[in-house]
Amino acid sequence: MKIINKIKTAPKKSSHTISKFAEPIYNIKINSLEGKIINLTDFKGKKILFVNVASKCGFTSQYKDLQKLYNTYEDRLMIIGVPCNQFGKQEPGSASEIQSFCERNYGVNFIITEKIDVKGSNQHPLYDWLTSKQKNGKKNSSVKWNFQKYLIDEHGELMDYYFSTTSPMSSKITKHLK
Repeated sequence: MKIINKIKTAPKKSSHTISKFAEPIYNIKINSLEGKIINLTDFKGKKILFVNVASKCGFTSQYKDLQKLYNTYEDRLMIIGVPCNQFGKQEPGSASEIQSFCERNYGVNFIITEKIDVKGSNQHPLYDWLTSKQKNGKKNSSVKWNFQKYLIDEHGELMDYYFSTTSPMSSKITKHLK
């Protein structure tokens, strides 16, 4: 009579398991500057860099490096610029003015969303997710100024965020894209 030992092992946990409290970022709805819904699930398998942008800010020249970053890594990265007028009223323009400004001055061809609030009582659900550990499963943060950046991995998980002073081409960001 043979005795067969069955060793039970715990199932291997994926390194891409989102906290049990996290909500999928892909369920969030946001519109483009043209008013069309941006389907975030289209970017599954790519990293996403969300940046709250403004056209009259001391950091506005970062559009140039955001476009360079996008051109360099567009096969594995989507950049989504999110206009916001909450910091020094530095994004007063209409949707068409914002689009024209970005294209004319910086050749921007990555996605720009509708203008939203990134903090406060009217905070858009996207930024509620980005800044709330309960939603993103990783960490709490607050948006301090224009051009703060949030990097999401290929599976929709928050990787990290970077303050305005971090250049889009900084190794802090690019090390995740190589």
